[in-house]
Amino acid sequence: MKNKANVVIIGGGVVGCSIAYNLAKKGLKDVVLLEKSYLSSGATGRCGAGVRQQWGTKQNCLLASESMHIFEHFEDVLQIKRYIELKQKGYLLLAYSDKELEQFKKNIEVQHSLNIPSILLTPKEAKEIVPDLNIEKLVGAAYCAKDGHANPFQVTLGYAEAAQRLGVEINKFTEVKDIKIKNDTVLGVQTNKGFIECKNVVVAAGGWTQNIAKMAGIELPVYSERHEILVTESVKNILDPMLMSFSYNIYCQQEPNGSFIMGYGPENEPPSYNMESSWEFLETMSKKATWLLPPLKNIRIIRQWAGLYNISPDRQPIVSQINEVEGLYVACGFSGHGFMLAPAVGILMADIVTGDKLTYDVILDLERFNRGEIIEEPSVV
Repeated sequence: MKNKANVVIIGGGVVGCSIAYNLAKKGLKDVVLLEKSYLSSGATGRCGAGVRQQWGTKQNCLLASESMHIFEHFEDVLQIKRYIELKQKGYLLLAYSDKELEQFKKNIEVQHSLNIPSILLTPKEAKEIVPDLNIEKLVGAAYCAKDGHANPFQVTLGYAEAAQRLGVEINKFTEVKDIKIKNDTVLGVQTNKGFIECKNVVVAAGGWTQNIAKMAGIELPVYSERHEILVTESVKNILDPMLMSFSYNIYCQQEPNGSFIMGYGPENEPPSYNMESSWEFLETMSKKATWLLPPLKNIRIIRQWAGLYNISPDRQPIVSQINEVEGLYVACGFSGHGFMLAPAVGILMADIVTGDKLTYDVILDLERFNRGEIIEEPSVV
C-alpha cells in the first residue's frame, strides 16, 4: 500500500469506484481507493439494481439520462470487456389516484425536455405490457422503454478494473481509522494497514459516510436506514419491465435468469445500521407482490436480505466539497438511488475535486441546505 497519495477515496462501492475512474481519466496521479471489505460489499451489492430515467426534477432526469448512456455503452466508454447484464425492458410506474397521475404528466414534460422517451398509459395499455398485472384501482401509468436494470457487481468491478488500468491503487480489506486534520486542512488517512499522507479525501462510504466524516469533525445531515429485499426462484418470463409504485410503495422486477427481486420502503423504520432480515417484511412483501401480480402466489422465495439507504433531508444526493475542511469531499445521501446515478456522479465529483467547471448543471452541494435552495424530488420509493 502506498504511504503517500494525491487523492484517497474511502468506499469501494459503485460510487467510489466511479469517482476513482473519473479522477484517473482526468489525468490525476496517485489516486488510492480504500475499502474495508470487498468491492460492492455495502449498499451497492444489496440494491435492487434498477436504472431509471423517470424522475420529477430536471437535475435527476439529467443525471439519470447521462448515466443510462454510459450503462448502454459501458464497455466502449471504459474500454474494457465486462458484460453488465443491462436489460432495457422499461420501468412501468403505476398511479393509483388522479393526483398521482397528474404528477406523472408533469414529470413526463420534464423528461421530454431532455429527450427521455417516456409516455403516459391507460390501465388497459399498462396491462398490454404486463398481461398478469392486476389493474384494479389503477388510474394510469407512465412508461419508459429505455429504463431497466443492470448487475451492480459487474458495473462496480468494471469501474475498478478501468481505474486500475489508469493507475489507481485499490486496497481491499483496508479499514479507515482516522482522518488527520491540521489547521482545517487534510493531512492524511490512518488505516489498519498504515498511514497514507494525502491532500484530498473523498468519502463515498454509503451508510457509514457520516461516521467517517465525524473523524474530520464534520456532522453531515444524513442518516442510515434499513431497507429489505427478497429474491425468488427462477421461473419462466412473465415480466419485462420493472414495476414500481410510489403510492402503493413497491418495486418488482424479473431478472434475465428468471428470478424476481422486489422490495418496498419501510414505514417507521428507525435510523440504524441494522441489516438483519425480518418476518414482517417477508409477510408484507408477499401480500403486496401477489396482489399486484397474482401468478406470484405460486412462486417460492429463495432468500431475503437488507441493506442501508443513506438518506438526506431532501432525498437527493450530497456530492460536495466540505468548506470547513480543505481537501475533504463527500458523496452520500443517495436515498436508495446511488447505483443508477453513479456514472454521472463519478464525473461530477471528479470535476469538483479538480476544480473544473461542472459537467452537469445540478445543485447537490452540502451548502444548499443552509441556502434553502432545495429541489424536492416527487418520485421516490
